[in-house]
Amino acid sequence: MAEVVTKNWYVIRAVSGQEAKIKDYIMTEITRLGYAEQVEDILVPMEKVVQIRNGKKINKEKVYFPGYIMIKANLTGEIPHIIKSVTNVIGFLGETKGGEPIPLRITEVNRMLGKVDELTMTTEHIAIPFTTGESVKVIDGPFNGFNGTIEKVNEEKRKLEVMVKIFGRKTPLELSYMQVEKL
Repeated sequence: MAEVVTKNWYVIRAVSGQEAKIKDYIMTEITRLGYAEQVEDILVPMEKVVQIRNGKKINKEKVYFPGYIMIKANLTGEIPHIIKSVTNVIGFLGETKGGEPIPLRITEVNRMLGKVDELTMTTEHIAIPFTTGESVKVIDGPFNGFNGTIEKVNEEKRKLEVMVKIFGRKTPLELSYMQVEKL
């Protein structure tokens, strides 16, 4: 019977901006050298970010902890050396000179991973933080700078109907709630 090997989460410090490339390279190296079963998971914690460009909502993924890669592995024998020899890897978080990499505490792991899970939930199901009758300022799009009053909140389309006074006339605008802020 094979012995049960405990795998812990560790944090690899890496050059910021290269996380995904480094992650792939570590996996390739470890597999090539025959240690794949020692590594359960490598991940770059990402968060979903909603940006507005030219009035369009763009979902992007952004590295949540720049310069850090999480790895769940049994870091014994050659594995730490293989990982450290990868280009752009600085080392392990919390290791002492010549010492062993220190695993994350389970609470830290849950916090980091929980954050990732939480983020996948939140962007899709944000409650619209506006109510009918509220005064808002348009902060994006052609009517940037105008103030108005919310007439309708459309949950399905995730839009607001805002009554804005333009040249003395009340004009209804359909805006995403990312395009307005409370006054």
